[in-house]
Amino acid sequence: MTPPAPGLSPELRQLLRSVKLGQLTPTLPERLALARANGLPHAEFLELILSDEVSRRDATSAARRARAAGLDPVMRLDRWDPAAKITYDRTVLDELFSLRFVADAANAIIMGPVGVGKTFLATALGHAAVRARHTVWFERAGLLLKRLRASRLDNSHDEQIRKLVRADLLLLDDFCLQPMDAADTADIYEIIVERHRAAATAVTSNREPAEWLAMMADPLLAQSAIDRLQSAAWELIIEGESYRHRQKPAITTRPGRT
Repeated sequence: MTPPAPGLSPELRQLLRSVKLGQLTPTLPERLALARANGLPHAEFLELILSDEVSRRDATSAARRARAAGLDPVMRLDRWDPAAKITYDRTVLDELFSLRFVADAANAIIMGPVGVGKTFLATALGHAAVRARHTVWFERAGLLLKRLRASRLDNSHDEQIRKLVRADLLLLDDFCLQPMDAADTADIYEIIVERHRAAATAVTSNREPAEWLAMMADPLLAQSAIDRLQSAAWELIIEGESYRHRQKPAITTRPGRT
């Protein structure tokens, strides 16, 4: 029987902290036991523990960048319920998650009725892009326009627009949900025109693109923006029952209680 791996000495723990590898200490005893049991050569053992650390740092970095991007941590593709009673073109979804549209500075339009999972899939796209080291920004379109209106009062409007233009992937949720005034329309026009063929934009909407024109104050700017957005876009149409019903809390009966 292989003897158990000894605990880590205080000296080793201090050395790990000194070289900024202190996060290895919780798993290192188990890795030592695995190495001894399998007779791993020193080089392979070193590769194993360094791979652990790289994976941990990648995950920590991705989580931090996802928070900065405004992404809900729960809405990741591994949390998506494939048994949901909705229909969509799986080929298009797979293409979007390949992230080629981000690399190609193309767009994505995710459409469907209320509650079918449009926001979930758009957020999951954002998480995938973050893990691929793309810069991402996610925001509800209505809140974004309200923030841009406020930015005119403190002279930060130009800087806010530049931040939106610079992101590799801009995700606008609930696009054209509410009517836009002239200033809102001008902001959407500027963002889309500046990003056209330069960076990827994805929107979710309960309305079809043909309905967006009626939601914008300036028909000419609206048509120019929508034409650019749609002409370079993959379109994913989702239909079916509300996905949100699957997230309702359920009462569970504890043992010994009725």
